[in-house]
Formats: sequence, structure tokens, C-alpha cells
Amino acid sequence: MSMTDTGTPLPASRRVVVDTLYEEAGTWLFVFKTLLAFYITGWLAMRLSLPAPTSAMLTTIIVASRQTGMVLAKSFYRAIGTLGGALVAVLIVAAFPQEREWFLVAMSLWLGICAGGATFFRNFKAYAFVLGGYTAAIVGLPVIDHPPAIFDSAVARLSEVLLGLLVSGVVSDVVFPSKMRDVLRRTARDQFAHFITFVQGATGGSIPREQLERAHLRFVRDAVALEDLRSSVIFEDAEARARSGHMELYNQRFMASSTTFQSLHHLINRLARAGRKASAQALIQLYAPIGTALAAPIEAGTAAKIFLPRLVQARKAMQANAPVLRESMADTTDRRDFDTGAALQLRFIDELYDFVDAAAALQAPQLTGGVAERMRFVRGNDVAGALLATTRTTVTMLLLGVFWIESAWPVGSGAMLLATVFAALFAVTPNAASVTSSVLLGYVLGVAMGFACVFFVLTRMDGYGLLVAGTAPFMIVCVVMMIRPSLASSGLGAAIGFVNVVGLQNPMVFDPVSLINNGMAQIVGVGAAAVAFLLVPPAIGSIWLRRRQLERLRRQVALAAEAPLPGLRQRFESVNHDLFSQVVAQTQQGSADSRALIAWALAVHETGRAMIELRLAMSGLDMTISTQRIMDDAVQALARFYEQPDAKRYLLARDAVATAIAATSEAEHTCVLLDNLHLIRLALLDGESVLAAYMPQMPNPEEIAHAP
Repeated sequence: MSMTDTGTPLPASRRVVVDTLYEEAGTWLFVFKTLLAFYITGWLAMRLSLPAPTSAMLTTIIVASRQTGMVLAKSFYRAIGTLGGALVAVLIVAAFPQEREWFLVAMSLWLGICAGGATFFRNFKAYAFVLGGYTAAIVGLPVIDHPPAIFDSAVARLSEVLLGLLVSGVVSDVVFPSKMRDVLRRTARDQFAHFITFVQGATGGSIPREQLERAHLRFVRDAVALEDLRSSVIFEDAEARARSGHMELYNQRFMASSTTFQSLHHLINRLARAGRKASAQALIQLYAPIGTALAAPIEAGTAAKIFLPRLVQARKAMQANAPVLRESMADTTDRRDFDTGAALQLRFIDELYDFVDAAAALQAPQLTGGVAERMRFVRGNDVAGALLATTRTTVTMLLLGVFWIESAWPVGSGAMLLATVFAALFAVTPNAASVTSSVLLGYVLGVAMGFACVFFVLTRMDGYGLLVAGTAPFMIVCVVMMIRPSLASSGLGAAIGFVNVVGLQNPMVFDPVSLINNGMAQIVGVGAAAVAFLLVPPAIGSIWLRRRQLERLRRQVALAAEAPLPGLRQRFESVNHDLFSQVVAQTQQGSADSRALIAWALAVHETGRAMIELRLAMSGLDMTISTQRIMDDAVQALARFYEQPDAKRYLLARDAVATAIAATSEAEHTCVLLDNLHLIRLALLDGESVLAAYMPQMPNPEEIAHAP
């Protein structure tokens, strides 16, 4: 709520006005900073006599963002992509100096590979591949008939792009900077407060499955968003770079504790539904000290630190209460259920303590040491989608190249260049055809505005100051469109189209025939990219890719069963969260696909994590060969079921787990095995989970006690 200086809440009408003005001020500040960088770059490019000031000026438009960290991150990867693309262009021209056909084949293959790389990776790594692709085309295509000029073309392109990046970075960081560091801090603080508050409120009893699913979705989004912000903030701030390792550790501990939290409450819910009231209530009572420990006001900077001694006391209380609660139950099955839940609760409070400790370290004014173990957020990338993008872009470029050669179109290289740029830029966009069509409409508008500006405005003006005055009104329209979500694609197209058609040079050349021809070629290039996306849609957002990602999510159980144990827990958590966030972003919230995805994600998270803990426990025990084989069979049966779920594999997995439980004695050193095996078994028998579709109509008699 907005407050006056005296602390009195503003009236509703005034609050709306104040919030609106604040938002509009941010919009116009972005417009001002973007145009300032744009025109400073143009002036410097002309003073330095660069051959194409337009390229340098366009760079400032493409990397424009409200946050300084985003500008610097995009600039860093754009510089890498530009350097790589220029080098490849030189190599291709050197390899095929007199062979236009082979030159175009090699260039098309390179563009396809870069489009595939942009699809396989994401965020700013993808951006580097995009730039590597179309920079090679921008450097190589203009000199296709004059190969000795390739070095001048490469140097000019590098100079223009790096100038634009330098000016954009300086303007963004000096002129009313908007630091992503503040956004990251606020995001991490909100994530911490939400999780602690949710856990504290959950200690009073079981949580409905729908609420758990919503919480899981929130936890996944929080973890992925925090990693995306962290990877950008490190470019703008030395302190953020120093704390980057601690932030990764904090996020990994958040994912681990949230997964255990989910497993714990699913267990309590299953016991309650199965009529095991005694064990369910005992676990809720055992849980109570955690709620008491977290019952404190959450204040920025001090919240995490005050919880640490409280959690230590809570763990001691739980260890003291567990034997008493266990002895209060006469039924052996209830005790087995309670032992499983108690072990899970102790694991949760340990992970919660580690999470709070990591938060306290981040909130401290000074770092008190490095991170002992390197944590890395592993992405769940898909090779098939990348291959599809590679094929589509390569074929599109080859067809345009053939058309250019056969038609002898003088400005055909301009069409290829624009097709290259937009085919690469939107290769990672879910609705690429729709977005490219919006860009095409904006581009047509930009070409029209450029024509009007050149021949009705700039012909009447002289000097750079008047050039700014003549073009600024048109650029303001484009940049304002870019910042409006509904017009962002059209605004980007309008800005690029306007700048390309105006084609600022030193000195300016006013040739209406050339301008119209170049404008038409550029529109054809953007249209070709749109048609390519219509004929061969990107994998991103498709039903095919969602199914593949869901299969990959299920195969994470096989990863938990077979991958080397060092670092497996962190890899499992981060890939799961990333895959889940990808598919959620591409499904309609509340749809059948979305509900099925969440259900599978919950099952994979719970079973996979339990299997990792089981394998860790097995690695520290000296078991007989027969027992080891039985345990390995159970783990493998679970992995095969999740890879290809059906009723037969479900029964094999269920029976294998039951056999492993029977083969594991109640000796003290094997309790941890029984705890994890029992947790997996209860998850397999959960009639409200996604696994219910594979269950037989009548469970085995010995499993009636635990059937829902």
C-alpha cells in the first residue's frame, strides 16, 4: 500500500494516480535512455567514420532493457556471438572465395547450427548463438562477389557492434541506473518469506493435494526465476559476483528442502486417507516444534539469522518426542509408518536449517567464507528440438539462396540477411509464426515511417542535431511500442525497419529507388522467416516437445537410479525444476495437460529423491550379495516403470519394492533403507496420484493395510 510521509494510507483514487504515474515515469525513462544511447552511438560512429553507423545504432535498440544487468548480460553474449560469427564468416569466404553456391551452402549450414544452438541453450547463451549466426551472414554476404573485402567487412562489423554495446552499457549503468541486484534481493527475500510462512502454516495438519500442487508450482517458478536473475546480475555488480556461489547454494538448498517438504505432506495425507489415523496424528504432533520455531516475524536482513537457534532447539525437541510418540502406538504397522515419517521430518529440518543458514549468509553485510561445494543449476535441454531448428533454418536459407542466384535479384542479399536475423531471433519462441507476423507488420510500418522521414523530413535538415530532431519522433513511437507487452513484437519490427530504411550514412544519400528496393527486400526477408515458421513450426510450445519433455521428466527417475552419486542430488533437483518450468510455460494453466504434468512432476520428485537417498544409504552399508541384488532389482524396476509406464511394469516395480522390504531386516543399521523403501512403496500405492491409472483393480491382500 502506498503511504504518505506521515504514514497515512493514500485514498484509493490518489493511489491509482500515483501508481500510474510511477509506471509511466519508468516507461519514459526507458525511452529516454534508449534514445540517448541510440543517438550518442550514431554520432560517435559518424565521427569515427565507420562505414555503417546504422549497425551500431541498431545494436543499442536490440540490447535495450530497463535493468542494467540485462543490458550488460546481453552485451556480453552479443560480443561473444559477434566475434564468433565474424571469424566463421572469414573462414567460409576463405574456403569458398570463388564458389557462390558452396559459399551459400556453408553459410546456410552455419546459420542452421546456430539456430539449433539457440534452441538447445536458453537465456543469454542462446543469444550468443543467435548473434553468431546472423553476424556471419552480415559480414559475409555483402562481399560474396569481392572476397578480399572480407577482413574490412569483419573489422567494420565488430567495430560497429562493440561501439553500440559500449555506449549502451555506459548509458544504462550511469544514467538513472535500474539495478537487477535490487530485483534479485527482493525476489530472494520474497521466496524465503513465502516458503517459511507456508511451512509454518503447514505444521498444524495435512495439506489438501490441490494446495500442495499449487505450492509445488510456486516453488519451481521461484527456483528457476532466481537462477535466471542470478545469471544476469553477475554482469552488473562486483558484490553480486562475489555472492553468486552463495546464491547458487541457497537455491539448491531451497529446492532440496521444498522437495522433502512435499514428500512429508504427501506421506501424512496418504496415511490419513488409508485410515492410519494414529501414525498420521503422531507425525503431525512430531512436526509441531518446527511450527513453533518458525513463528517469528520475518524482517529483511534479520529473518534468517533468528531462526537458526530456534531450529536447533526444534530438532532436539523432535528427537526427544519421537520415542514417546512411537511407544504410544501399539500397532506394528503404525510404528513402521511413524518411523518413515519421523526420518523424513528429521531430514527436512536438517535441510531447512541449511536453507535458512544459506539465507542468513546472503543477508549478512559481509561474506564470511566461500562455498565449500560448487553448486550448479543444470538445465534440461532437448537435442531433438535443436535439430529441428537447425533443419528449418538451413533449408530456409538454402531456398532463399537458390532464389537469389536464379533471379539475379540485385538486393537479394538484403532479403537473406533479414530472413537470417529473424529466423535466428525467434527460433526459441513458442509462437514463432505469430510473433514473426507481428514483427512483419511492424516492419512494414517502420519502412513507411522511414520513407516519410528520409524524403519529407531529413531532406530539409542539415547537421546531426537536426537529424536527431527529425528522427526522434519516429523513434519514440517505435520504442514506446517495444515496451508495451501487446505491441512489443511490432515495435521491435518497426524500430529495425525504420533504422534500416533510413540507413544513416556519413554523408547521407537520398535515393528513393534504392530505398524502395531495399525496403521491399527486407520485407520479403522477414516474410520468408514467417513462412518458414508456418511450414516448419518450432518445437518449443508443440505437443510433440511437451510429450518429449514429460518423458525426460519421468526419465529423471532412471537418472536417480543409475547416475554416479557425487553431485546427483543437485543435478536431479535442478533438471527437474527446469524441465517442469519449461512445460508449464507451454501449457494452459488448469488444462488437462497442465494437471497431468504437475501430477507426474510430484511423483518423479518424490520417488527420485527417495531413490537417491536409498542409494546413498546403500553405499555406506556392508550388505550381502543377495540383499544387494534384491535392492538393485527394486531400483531398476522403478526406473523402467517411470521410463515406460504401464500396468505390467507397475506390478513389477511394486513387487520388487515389497521384496526389497522383506529382504531388509529391522536391524538398526538398515533402518534408513526401510524408511526410504517404505516411502517409495506408499507412493506407489497412492490412489490419488498419477500412478493410480496403472494399478490393478484389486490390490494384493497383504497391501490392503496401505491401500488408499
